Amino acid sequence: MSPPSLETRISRLLRAISTPARLQILLAIGTGEACVCHLEEALGLRQAYISQQLMTLRDVGLLQTRREGRFIYYRLKNPELLDLIRLAGEIAGVSANQLEGQINTRCAPPCGLPAREAALPDAAHLVLNNSTSK
Repeated sequence: MSPPSLETRISRLLRAISTPARLQILLAIGTGEACVCHLEEALGLRQAYISQQLMTLRDVGLLQTRREGRFIYYRLKNPELLDLIRLAGEIAGVSANQLEGQINTRCAPPCGLPAREAALPDAAHLVLNNSTSK
């Protein structure tokens, strides 16, 4: 079986990041890392829905994971993905300042903390559009 064409590979990548929820997740992870509980608190989405989206992003090779006890932390496999999102934002007319304010730059605290303490830093600023499916 021959490897997928370059068009197919690029299409898979763009399709994987094409939903608002997945973009929110990628921006919430940013240059740091987060587990599902942190993303749930920061984005206001259900755990099961976030897990489904993370599985899709991981299946196309955009995320890498690290296990700490029973918690799995997600990080971008290639931080240059944020450059692609920045460029897409620029083409779509989103200001660079507005987009930069959405990108998390810190690692999340350890899991197991009460929800308020475990939230990603500046979580209120990480939500792109609260109209996504919950």
